Amino acid sequence: MALFKIKANGHYKRQLLTIRAAILFFIVWFVCDRFYIDNKVFAPLLAILCSFSSFITHPLQGFNKIWIPRFILVLGAPVCLLAVEILNNTNPFLDLSVAQCFFNLVWYYLVFGLLTLLFGRIKIACVISTIFFTVIGIVNHYVLEFRGRVIFPCDIFSWKTAINVSDNFDFTPDITMIGACLFIFAYLILVLLLPYEPKAKRPKKQISLAICALTIVYIAVFFNTDLMKTFGIYSQQWKTQTNGFVLNFTVSLKYSLVNEPENYSEDIVLNIIENTQPVNSDNNPQPVHIIAIMNESFADFSEYNVPYSADPTPFLHTLTENTIKGTMYSPVTGGGTANVEFEFLTGNSIAFLPANSVAYQLYLKDNTPSLVSQLKSLGYSSIAYHPYKSSGWNRTSVYNWLGFDKQLYQEDTISPYYIRGYISDQSDYENLYYLTDNAGDELLFIFNVTMQNHSGYKLPWTNLDRSIWLTGDMENRYSDADQFFSLMRESDNALRNLISHYSNTDVPTMIIFFGDHQPPLTNSFYEEITGVSMDNRDTSEVLKQYTTPFFIWTNYDIEEKEDIILSPWGLGVLAMKTANIELTGYQEFLYSLMNELPVITPAGYISSNGQVFSRETSFSITKNYEFLIYNFLFDNKRQDNFFFLE
Repeated sequence: MALFKIKANGHYKRQLLTIRAAILFFIVWFVCDRFYIDNKVFAPLLAILCSFSSFITHPLQGFNKIWIPRFILVLGAPVCLLAVEILNNTNPFLDLSVAQCFFNLVWYYLVFGLLTLLFGRIKIACVISTIFFTVIGIVNHYVLEFRGRVIFPCDIFSWKTAINVSDNFDFTPDITMIGACLFIFAYLILVLLLPYEPKAKRPKKQISLAICALTIVYIAVFFNTDLMKTFGIYSQQWKTQTNGFVLNFTVSLKYSLVNEPENYSEDIVLNIIENTQPVNSDNNPQPVHIIAIMNESFADFSEYNVPYSADPTPFLHTLTENTIKGTMYSPVTGGGTANVEFEFLTGNSIAFLPANSVAYQLYLKDNTPSLVSQLKSLGYSSIAYHPYKSSGWNRTSVYNWLGFDKQLYQEDTISPYYIRGYISDQSDYENLYYLTDNAGDELLFIFNVTMQNHSGYKLPWTNLDRSIWLTGDMENRYSDADQFFSLMRESDNALRNLISHYSNTDVPTMIIFFGDHQPPLTNSFYEEITGVSMDNRDTSEVLKQYTTPFFIWTNYDIEEKEDIILSPWGLGVLAMKTANIELTGYQEFLYSLMNELPVITPAGYISSNGQVFSRETSFSITKNYEFLIYNFLFDNKRQDNFFFLE
């Protein structure tokens, strides 16, 4: 005990304090490294943090009395950042850039600093700030464990649902949580060792006002300018841990705050609704089963004149009977699947939402109008099926909000067959057969998002034949493209089997098939097949990279059409009209929009006569569309009679 009760003074005392700190450092480092923390950086950091306690003696006098509490205050933000990122399964030393660390720390220091001003006591401010960030980190850790992605602003509105289902989860602390809490515990020991502060001590009034003013200015700049874009920081909504938790949450909050469009008013919305012309659905039989298949990265490169050894999708190109087919202009390319889903299921274009945002993560909530709610009102049951992890893109919540009765993921796939580690299209479609066979003559809507063709295309060729390859000057130069086109042949074969299966059933069936986006092949590949530098393309050339094929097929007679162009928001309307499903008022508006501008994407517009326009071009009908999207997603006075079937 004598080692830890030092009564000596001066130089001798400082020597003993240093010895005590060194002993404590090595004890903590050894214990953590030997028994607990795997990360070779975190263990010595925790040991350093614990050793600081050796230098806090009572009473603090002179220089120490002023600067040790301040040092502990300054230390709080990086300690909390480290603990929250440990809980976020992120190593800030390896996974975050200097800019990301800096802007994360700004938010931590704002909380520590403002609470210090509020209470006038460093000790109280540090304790409250640390507990606040620890609770946030632990909650986020559980969300990450249970749902595979971090907390987003939209989750604030679903906290009641989270509490209702909390009994279904295991909240036993894991090794990661214990490791993070060790940092917090070590820091709180330092704080609690500080002497009692009988009176509040604040900076001079002018300094306090200056700090508050700077805080307000920073927040205004952060949320109202492109400051984050300047540093290459965007809301990360797929690899959701990339920015660090606090920074990603605040950047996502920035994108969540969508301003009301200029000249928007309830009266204008009501006027748009009143002037929407009714549209009659086609006089076709109504299908009993409606299957919408969004095929991952399914693309047709025929327009590019790519020199491959054979046509990757011969069946697709010969499919004409009872088929409406053409080109869909996706809102994204190379990734961003969830936004294509969003457009197809809701009818809303992301062209009028903040750039780089993902509606599934930021803007949807319970009771969102969709194709699902439309068909449900007509007696259809509904299933969402994605043969991969349920954690992606907030689907488990969104599918509930859209009204799906049932969700199925990779663990629900019967006898899965894998290609490159992903469940194959053929295996995916065999599960569709099972679902429709079980449904019999009952009305059923299935929304299926496939997985086979997902990037990257340099994965091992497991269960995949090299059936298609580039020839001529491009041969053996783009192995990723060879793999992608071989995957297209596998998809085309599965597609042939899919159509064959439903051609032989007596149950009236409609299949809506479309690719979500083109694959993320290299820029050099695209430059070679187009002959145009990526930086020198005009709007028309850019839009080519947003094209994917689509078709609507039935196993009964319908009028056949080809060379249709549209966007995902219009495909749902065309499908419902072809299926002789009663349209909502919103779909009637969208149908009139399709007749004027069938393609509306963030990359540009295409009119019904094929004329291409840049995204900046303004049309009165697109302004009306923007108003309706705002009313749909953000207005508390949403016109439900227009968006739902009455």
